[in-house]
Amino acid sequence: MSVKRIVGKLELPRSWVKALLLILLSAFFVNVGVDHFINPEFYLSIMPAYLPLHSEAVYISGFFEVLGGISVLIPRFRSAAGWGLVALLVAVFPANIHMALNTDLFPEISPTLLYIRLVFQFIFIYWAYKVTRPGN
Repeated sequence: MSVKRIVGKLELPRSWVKALLLILLSAFFVNVGVDHFINPEFYLSIMPAYLPLHSEAVYISGFFEVLGGISVLIPRFRSAAGWGLVALLVAVFPANIHMALNTDLFPEISPTLLYIRLVFQFIFIYWAYKVTRPGN
């Protein structure tokens, strides 16, 4: 199957900017999701103690990041995948808050970056929502 035919089947947004942002969203989530399986120690280290099933949560969130990243490229799943990624980003937000409030637990990361990460979570939510809406 030719690249042109594959791209046609993806039904990418007409705007090259939106199409690029959709592809980047996919690549971002697939990459981060795979990293949950390659580097679970990092994700385990950022989980708040009050949350149960740490290992399971790391692997489940990684699985759904990969699934969502792939599914945003499949036209009939794009909208649902976008909502799924938004829900996932909201679900993992407590870990980001935990990091920002406990900077002493993460001395290798600048406290400023930990707070900037909170802002980026909202940017990622908007990104996932915006590029997966029907009619792009």
